[in-house]
Amino acid sequence: MSEAAMSPVGANPFTVRTALMLVLFGCVVFVALLWMIGNGLADGDANNGGAHAEGRGLNGFAALADLVERRGATVRRSRSKAAFDGPGLLVLTPAVHAKARDIEEAIGRHRHLGPTLLVLPKWLAFPVPAQVAAAGKAKPGWVMVAGGQSPEWADELASLGSLDVRIEQRSADDRGWRWNGLGRSGRLPAKAPEQSLSSGAIAALVRDARGQTLAGYLDDGSAPPRLSGRACEAEAPAYPLLVVAEPDLLDNYALADRDRALLALELIARARDGGDEPVTFDLTLAGLERKANLLTLAFTPPFLAATLCLLLAAATTGWRAFLRFGPPLAPSRSIAFGKRALVSNAAALIVRSRRLHLLGGPYAEAARQRLARAFALPRTGDAAAEAAALDRAARAAGRGDHAFSQAAARLGQARSERELVKAAADLHALERTLTR
Repeated sequence: MSEAAMSPVGANPFTVRTALMLVLFGCVVFVALLWMIGNGLADGDANNGGAHAEGRGLNGFAALADLVERRGATVRRSRSKAAFDGPGLLVLTPAVHAKARDIEEAIGRHRHLGPTLLVLPKWLAFPVPAQVAAAGKAKPGWVMVAGGQSPEWADELASLGSLDVRIEQRSADDRGWRWNGLGRSGRLPAKAPEQSLSSGAIAALVRDARGQTLAGYLDDGSAPPRLSGRACEAEAPAYPLLVVAEPDLLDNYALADRDRALLALELIARARDGGDEPVTFDLTLAGLERKANLLTLAFTPPFLAATLCLLLAAATTGWRAFLRFGPPLAPSRSIAFGKRALVSNAAALIVRSRRLHLLGGPYAEAARQRLARAFALPRTGDAAAEAAALDRAARAAGRGDHAFSQAAARLGQARSERELVKAAADLHALERTLTR
């Protein structure tokens, strides 16, 4: 491999920009995942064939929510009971199996904050068979109906009393029940049962041809003049509560007809009393409540402060990860160059063989030869004469008598690694003193 193709030792395979982009991408994806979980986007499609503002079957109210929104109102579809404590019109579409105490809670919490519109369920609906949907004959959320059923909780609401709700079915060739009210009139969907109520506490707004109440309001003095038609002599104790017994005045089945669509808009407008506050469609009473989880609690006071501190600490840690704590460490070569490799390999061999005590004599002999060359002593080969001459040089340098001979003897007699290193250091110091 050529040197040009080799990366320098210790080089980072990723540039700082590439690493930063990868980290930022991971952070964005992670935050998006948290946002999806916190907002319930992982809960699945709410268009499940139910009678609520996300339902697109004939019994749903998605068309009403869309129509009101297109008319300029702010529309919210809430899956949390916190919407009960918000301003504006609250539209309740409880399921047949809803509990009366849950409906009472919604009405009680909201009546002092804004008007409430309660729509009673009627249809017994079932999802379209899978083979029909697979054949392209039905869209997502479409349902099949099997008649009607009045909710049992309609007579268990303490704030309304017994509504005395009933369902009547006409013959198969019927063109639909007629209705009139709020200055309008029309027909209910053909071949559909009619649901009405008979309660003295409910003042009628829309009636059928027989005078039965299809939609009305609680006549407790809370209705504004635009709704009740009477002058308001004193401040109302609460906001109005409207009750629609016949859902085919407001649901997707209803809005297929222009007259019923205009009636639905008129009911919404009179309930809002000309205000511009939002219209909230509740989904919790239809079985689509989103429970609070640890993620949503983390972004809710008082836990929000701790979450922000953790995010700040994580950001600081991530920033510090891109800053070096010193120069990069280059890995050492497994085999060193030249003399260094020879010395390292020889030392490793001696250590493995456990023959350190054999180094003292050769090291002392090498030191004697170096000093002999440094002092230009005659090359007679007489080690004793050279040692005596070096002892005289050491005495002249103030190192005492026989300094060299004694240091060389200690080095030759050393056996342990500690003794060997100390004796070699003493001899090396003497050598530096004599050659200085």
